[in-house]
Amino acid sequence: MVRAFKAVLFDVDGTLVDSNDAHADAWAKAFTKHGVQVDWIKVRRCIGMGGDKLMPEVSGLDEASPQGSKIAEDRGEIFRHDFLPHIKSLRDARELVAAVKARGYTAVAASSARKDELTPLLKIAGAEWLMDAATSSDDAEESKPAPDIVVAALQRAKAAPEEAVMIGDTPYDVAAATLAGVKIIGFRSGGWGDADLAGAIAIYDGPWDLLERIEDSPLRLAETS
Repeated sequence: MVRAFKAVLFDVDGTLVDSNDAHADAWAKAFTKHGVQVDWIKVRRCIGMGGDKLMPEVSGLDEASPQGSKIAEDRGEIFRHDFLPHIKSLRDARELVAAVKARGYTAVAASSARKDELTPLLKIAGAEWLMDAATSSDDAEESKPAPDIVVAALQRAKAAPEEAVMIGDTPYDVAAATLAGVKIIGFRSGGWGDADLAGAIAIYDGPWDLLERIEDSPLRLAETS
C-alpha cells in the first residue's frame, strides 16, 4: 500500500476540539475588562488567527502595546480558568488521529494556540500521545494566516511541502497552508462554510465525517502495482 503524503498536519481549535466560541468569548471578556468595546461576531470570525493579528483587526490595538499586552495576558488567564475546563473534543477526533497514525502517516499538531494552551487542548482531544510532534505560536515568528507555523510543523515532520497535507477549519488555515506550499483538507466544524474554505482539496463536516469516508479521501491508501 502507498500513501499520497508522508505527514498530516493538524490544526487543533475547531478541528479536533470544539473551542472556537470559547476563544471568542475569552477575547471579548478580556477586552471588556479593559474598557474596550468590540463586536463579538467580528472577534469570532478572526478566531484562527494568532492574537497578534486578531487584536488590531477587532480593536485597532497593537498586542505589543502596554494595553494590548495586558489584554492578551488576561485573555489567556480567562480562557484557561473560565473556558478550558468546559471544552469538549469533537466527535471521533482521537479516532481520526489514530487512523492517520495506523496508516503510517507522521502526525504533527500545527496550531496558533500558545504552548500552555495547546497541550491541554490536545489532551481534551485524546491526541496528546498520538501526535509525533506539535508546533504552537511559540514556534513561529508570525501566526496564521502567515505560513510560519506550517513551515515549523513541516520541519518537525521532516517532510517537504509536497509530502504533507494539513487539516484545518478556518480560511486562515487555508491561507497558511497554501503559502507554505501544503495542500489542505477543510473541516466545517469550526463554523466556516465551503466558500470560506475555498482552496481546500476536500471539505468534510468534521473528524467524524473524514473518518467515515477516509478510504475515499486524500488520506486513502492505494494499492501498489
